[in-house]
Amino acid sequence: MEKKSQPCTEMSCGKTEYEKVFSVGMETEAQKRTVLLHSCCGPCSTACIERLLPDYKVTIFFYNPNITDRDEYERRRAAQIKFLEEYNAKLSDEDKVNFIEGEYLPDDYYEVCAGYSNEPEGGKRCTECFKLRMERTAQVALKTGNVLFGTTLTVSPHKNYMLISAIGSELARVYGLEFLDVDFKKKAGFQRSIELSKEYELYRQNYCGCEYSKWMDK
Repeated sequence: MEKKSQPCTEMSCGKTEYEKVFSVGMETEAQKRTVLLHSCCGPCSTACIERLLPDYKVTIFFYNPNITDRDEYERRRAAQIKFLEEYNAKLSDEDKVNFIEGEYLPDDYYEVCAGYSNEPEGGKRCTECFKLRMERTAQVALKTGNVLFGTTLTVSPHKNYMLISAIGSELARVYGLEFLDVDFKKKAGFQRSIELSKEYELYRQNYCGCEYSKWMDK
């Protein structure tokens, strides 16, 4: 993977409790490291955030151009923000989870997945999708001064942990960062995400995100 030079833009969620610019590389507590955590959706982020908060200061990076339907993207974005607002209300100021939204550019997804529309779920199309989202996460981590990055993708039983781990480790090497290599589905992580999603009444999607995965589910 070649290091990309284009600038990375971020948007705040537009809520007053979230700042538009984050100094995520600074530790708010001596015993905690900061981590930029790519989130594929609000429900998947729930159990991951819960597991990390005792040891890390977390900033969520919502970057998912693979959600090719705009209305679906907005539903998942809203679920993510809803969870963070309600969950943060229970936390101390030091532990509150920050939020960054990446660019919503489905054309970037279509470009990297060109030629893979007929691939089965978990095939080459998914590999390219993982690379796209995780590389942008690494770029944002580098820009914000955060040396540690990770992803919620591994909480799903439908995602290949070994593949995601390999991609994250390679990106960490290329960008001079550290990859938070955690298989979040372990220790009943996926089951916990379902429990928390019900508790917070979050929208839970029934397909991965792209139009191809939606076809595969029919």
